Amino acid sequence: MTERKDSKLWGGRFERAPDARFGAFQRSLVFDRRLLPQEIAVDRAWAKALEQIGIFTATEVKETLAALDKIAQRAESDPAWVESFGADAEDVHHFVEKALVEELGPLGWRLHTGRSRNELVATDFRLFVICAAAQTKSSLFALINALLAQAKGKLGVPMAGMTHMQHAQPILLSHFLLAHAEAFTRDLTRLQNAAASADACPMGSGALAGNSFAIDRAAIACDLGFSKITANSLDAVSDRDFALDYLFALSGVATHLSRIAEDFVLFASQEFSYVILPDEYSTGSSLMPQKKNPDCWELIRGKTGRITGALVGLLTTLKGLPTGYQRDLQEDKEALFSAHDQVDDMLAIATGAIKTTAFRDDRLRSLASDPALLATEAADYLVRKGVPFRQAHDLVGKILKEAESQQKLWTELPLDELRRISPAFAEDFASGLTIEGAVESKKVPGGTALESVRAAIVDLESRLPREAGAK
Repeated sequence: MTERKDSKLWGGRFERAPDARFGAFQRSLVFDRRLLPQEIAVDRAWAKALEQIGIFTATEVKETLAALDKIAQRAESDPAWVESFGADAEDVHHFVEKALVEELGPLGWRLHTGRSRNELVATDFRLFVICAAAQTKSSLFALINALLAQAKGKLGVPMAGMTHMQHAQPILLSHFLLAHAEAFTRDLTRLQNAAASADACPMGSGALAGNSFAIDRAAIACDLGFSKITANSLDAVSDRDFALDYLFALSGVATHLSRIAEDFVLFASQEFSYVILPDEYSTGSSLMPQKKNPDCWELIRGKTGRITGALVGLLTTLKGLPTGYQRDLQEDKEALFSAHDQVDDMLAIATGAIKTTAFRDDRLRSLASDPALLATEAADYLVRKGVPFRQAHDLVGKILKEAESQQKLWTELPLDELRRISPAFAEDFASGLTIEGAVESKKVPGGTALESVRAAIVDLESRLPREAGAK
């Protein structure tokens, strides 16, 4: 018979120790050690709460808080100690209790009075998500500012706007950059919502039924920085919606990063030649000396699947769980930690690449000057002459077809030929048909006219401090 170890957080009704391989299989300290700062914070709040109900004396609380501080300091300065001392610890909660007992003797065991690891991990994890969301918001803020800086530096530079990957209408490069910035501001909102979703303290929920010691839940929540307590103890220990919300927000960030990555991969190709890739964020070929590859953008695009996978994985884990805490929920953290770290790297690299990318203004202007991009302007011209738009659209299509048959640019057709298709064309048509005119005609709010783009920059800058600093 294998002897049971006394260091377990459980075991009174067991005669034999777990199978060695199962013991390793079920341990989570290797990844949930990341929650150690949150665990120490919750332990400190719980120790003070136990004093209020007479479980701890003032001296015992003081000794416990000092021991917790010592454990936190040692773990930060000597990570190898966590690994060696925690070799037989099941999780971060077990590790801290084991360290407390080493520091305080039997007093270390008393901190667990009236509480369960179910509520502990839910509280630690919520605190982590709140902090992680704030960190991601800060990184997003830096990326949006990098896009704003490029937009302000490239005011007036036109480019060929596209739909269906076909040149469509001329727009300003700044308008394109601001389109991506706007998408990232929506991610700021989703991150804020994820943090709000996590902002409720489960401590006092016990394993599922609540606490038997009349603990002051509101005081613990306030001590930990939560704005409120959870409403139902059974729900509190099994709720991982806040983790889903954070992973959903991260998936949105990654998706938007992937889209801008795709644009810059295309822009760096010889077929587009819109940008000069920065050396700092590019790689070469092991075979072809001439190559400069947009690997930073390709890797960002590729890693997006990993972030989306983390969201789908947690959704799949949660979908079949019965009410209450189940050990399946141990699988909620590794993927979220990884997704957070990956998005943090992706944002930092995208920000650096945006800052250091050089745009080829002449190339952008040249392709934006393709007369085909002014076809809509010709239809609008006819509308202003009183022709219904659907008819004007058809007439311009006929002009384009005629130019193709003559192997000419449609803007090279003489006025008399245009008038044979529609007598609404007049002498003022050719002079008004310019790339500048096409861009400047879009003066509506949100449009690509220079005046509208300047206003959009001011508007975005006015929104950012509130959005980036909101909790």
